[in-house]
Amino acid sequence: MTLRFLGIDPDSPTDESPTIWLDEETGDLIIQSWTADPGTVQQAHEVGSIPGHSTDIPRGESMIRLPAIMRQYLPTPDGDESAATRP
Repeated sequence: MTLRFLGIDPDSPTDESPTIWLDEETGDLIIQSWTADPGTVQQAHEVGSIPGHSTDIPRGESMIRLPAIMRQYLPTPDGDESAATRP
């Protein structure tokens, strides 16, 4: 696995920063962020997703809250660099 750093929330306190990396072999995003609070989890349960899929969070998965400022670091689906990492 080869990770490439994409970005960090510039407005967050030291040692508490949402961060995004890209696994260059798989294209997966690795995201460190705040755990969603119980109210957010409850709302997700109420909204649901698609028929046949539970909104329960299975073992090995987490619901996180990614600050809006972090969207600038997300690569585009066609593989282009994110706006934040483009020259």
